[in-house]
Amino acid sequence: MPFKTADICDQHAEVQVADPVFRAFGRKVAFCGPAHTLRVFEDNSLVRAALETPGGGRVLVVDGGGSLRCALVGDRLAALAVENDWAGIVVHGAIRDSADIDGMALGVRALAANPRKSVKRGDGEAGLTVTFAGVRIAEGAWVYVDADGVLVSDHRLDGGA
Repeated sequence: MPFKTADICDQHAEVQVADPVFRAFGRKVAFCGPAHTLRVFEDNSLVRAALETPGGGRVLVVDGGGSLRCALVGDRLAALAVENDWAGIVVHGAIRDSADIDGMALGVRALAANPRKSVKRGDGEAGLTVTFAGVRIAEGAWVYVDADGVLVSDHRLDGGA
């Protein structure tokens, strides 16, 4: 579904606009879909578990607490996202293997890249409301991402999206 976040903002004053803190990775400049939310901290076990399941066009939203000390998504997990039909990934934290991810048919937004891998303890929570970068994202909320930014709506938007 073609859309422009600028047009969505113009037509839907109620949308939330994330602070412009994210870097773009992957070949997909724009992506949107309902959010599947995770809250983790320096542990990407739940990220892998989510990406191993069918995405069905959803956007994986990972609240990594803003930590830049290690990556929560790398090339292997990004490949799982492509394989399992995830629309994209938004990470409030870091990724790694950014050059490889840049070659993939996937859209990723993250704060930064860091080559250090995360721990794998299985810690974290899924399917909850997360808050970061000035937005509140509930499980199932619609996330719209393009070159201009990241938007969040409580429901799917038509007409401007």
